[in-house]
Amino acid sequence: MRITVFGAAGAVGRRVVTEAVTRGHEVTAIVRDPRRVEALPPGAAVRTGDAADPADVASLSRGQDVVITATRPAPGREPELVDVTRSLLKGLAGTSVRLIAVGGAASLRTPAGTTVLDAPGFPADLRPIAAACQAQHDVYRADDTVDWTYVSPPLQLEPGERTGRYRLGGDDLLVDADGRSAISMEDFAIALLDEAERPRHHRTRFTVAT
Repeated sequence: MRITVFGAAGAVGRRVVTEAVTRGHEVTAIVRDPRRVEALPPGAAVRTGDAADPADVASLSRGQDVVITATRPAPGREPELVDVTRSLLKGLAGTSVRLIAVGGAASLRTPAGTTVLDAPGFPADLRPIAAACQAQHDVYRADDTVDWTYVSPPLQLEPGERTGRYRLGGDDLLVDADGRSAISMEDFAIALLDEAERPRHHRTRFTVAT
């Protein structure tokens, strides 16, 4: 399978590239800053490009089977996430290339019935990126031009162990018996590649957790 990964030099993106290469896929890793190439695993073809430019998206996804986007804006520039989302959809519109987007947990429903973003005690410093992720999800939900999949992580998404185990959910936040909502970035990457290889979610969202 031919896979393009935007945001390939980020924490999640690097793990997605590693997982895809390990599985034998033909991976094109897209970075904006060539100086970050050394952070990527060997075996991927590295190209420079910008997911915020529809022309770059169209060019770098041509002939590919799947595009995975794991981009995240810098602090203070959170609204750019919506612009990047619109750019990706514009660049892929009318093609057969699938788009798998790493989203946020903000719009998931909590066991208490609120969204994560609206839950009492939500950290103020995370509100800008959470609101941007919620707006990002809204843009995807309104689109019918691309075969997209939106993947929401649990509350905690951190580097950790690759266990190969995870649970799937829909619009509800997944928590374990102790109330913990988490997954390692390594297992999150597994879930993304499993969806790329065996598509189950078309123009909809799913979430994962251990």
